[in-house]
Amino acid sequence: MRVAFYAPLKPPDHPVPSGDRRVAGLLLDALRLAGCRPFVASGLRSYDRHGDPARQARLAGIGAGIARRLLRQWRRDPAVAPDLWFTYHLYYKAPDWLGPAISAALGIPYVVAEASSAPKRIGGAWDIGQRAVERALRHADAALGLNPADHDCVVRLLRDPERWIAFPPFLDARSYETAPRPHPPASPRLITVAMMRPGDKLASYRLLAGSLAMLSDLEWSLDIVGDGEERGEVAAALAPFGPRLRWRGALDAAGVADALAESDLFLWPAINEAFGMALLEAQASGLPVVAGANGGVCGIVDDGKTGFLVPPGDPVALAAALRPLIRDSGRRAAMGAAARERVRREHDLPAAAMRLRAILAGLRQRRAA
Repeated sequence: MRVAFYAPLKPPDHPVPSGDRRVAGLLLDALRLAGCRPFVASGLRSYDRHGDPARQARLAGIGAGIARRLLRQWRRDPAVAPDLWFTYHLYYKAPDWLGPAISAALGIPYVVAEASSAPKRIGGAWDIGQRAVERALRHADAALGLNPADHDCVVRLLRDPERWIAFPPFLDARSYETAPRPHPPASPRLITVAMMRPGDKLASYRLLAGSLAMLSDLEWSLDIVGDGEERGEVAAALAPFGPRLRWRGALDAAGVADALAESDLFLWPAINEAFGMALLEAQASGLPVVAGANGGVCGIVDDGKTGFLVPPGDPVALAAALRPLIRDSGRRAAMGAAARERVRREHDLPAAAMRLRAILAGLRQRRAA
């Protein structure tokens, strides 16, 4: 099966690393492992960060032009036309201007993964983008839900509620092998992995700093993996912990895996986080996680077993959850082992590929019928 893959927010080959780019690459890997032949149909970014209706209208026109060119190409050479269209991550700031039109014209299934809908945007600055998302979801043959928090707003737009299919986030667990921890258990190395962007990421870093200030009586150090335009603000927030910090900068996937293997405990406030690939990567590396209970985070961290979840935006609760794990190496090890096992059982690439194979086969059979 030839699958046209499209990521309107950020294509898989985008130069700036992020969890979104990582998930797009993993979905392509899963499609290949499922026996499909995926290809990136377009690199068009439909992202409108600031709510500019003129920009949204312009992107809609560009998308319509690309859709027409692709349809002409595939009608001239049906052998290279897709059998299915797969769009990853569409929401009001990054709608899909290609997939619905192309899949309707070719008569092929239209699948979306990690779609969200925000009805409150109707009539506002992102009205055009939100209405495009609603049209796409009404057209979708299946909506793979990586974030359970998206369910209610998405399912009411689908032609059939059963077209929503829970699809746990995943990674390739083989890339995250554990290694002996090289430092004394009484002085654990904490780690956080996140880009330094305005908004929720910066707010999370500031909340993290507030929590760590309540733990200054304990021995610990912190590795910080990430970079971005708010590096100065992040550095200012964490400045009081100077000698305890190790700034690792932005690392590639292998570098992140190495940094996690050298650490003992992952922490991240996860303010308004969809689910957080870094939290999965940490658990695959055998680390317990302490995080804010936002969005899909609750679906990938088993509270009390693979880590602790705390009320969103609560620095006191985050510090209180960190304290016993910083002090107890045995508890860290037990939770880390449980985290690694759960990832390999429920969130590994082969399991995702098996789910995809079954879902896509069902769609083709339904279309054939």
